Amino acid sequence: MRAESIILEPVLTEKSNEMREGEQRKYIFKVDPNSNKNQIRQAVKELFSVKPVKCTIINVKKKPRASRSRSGMRVGHTTPWKKAIVTLAPGDKIDMIDGV
Repeated sequence: MRAESIILEPVLTEKSNEMREGEQRKYIFKVDPNSNKNQIRQAVKELFSVKPVKCTIINVKKKPRASRSRSGMRVGHTTPWKKAIVTLAPGDKIDMIDGV
């Protein structure tokens, strides 16, 4: 698999911003559901030219959602996805995500 197809997009939330700015630089990415830790580490190293120290993977489950429409309630669920938390070596950071 190519690195561009493994790392789909960064997750930018308040919690992920706090993790990025902390003492340990942790970046959160939405990744391909078929990828593993080694592939994610290699893709981060290749795409952003940094040294990942640790990689944690979380499978985010689907959540029920409902919305109202003219025809009544529409009930469904969100799409399940895979999340990777990548810890970088001290001194490394990803400028593309930090906005520098």
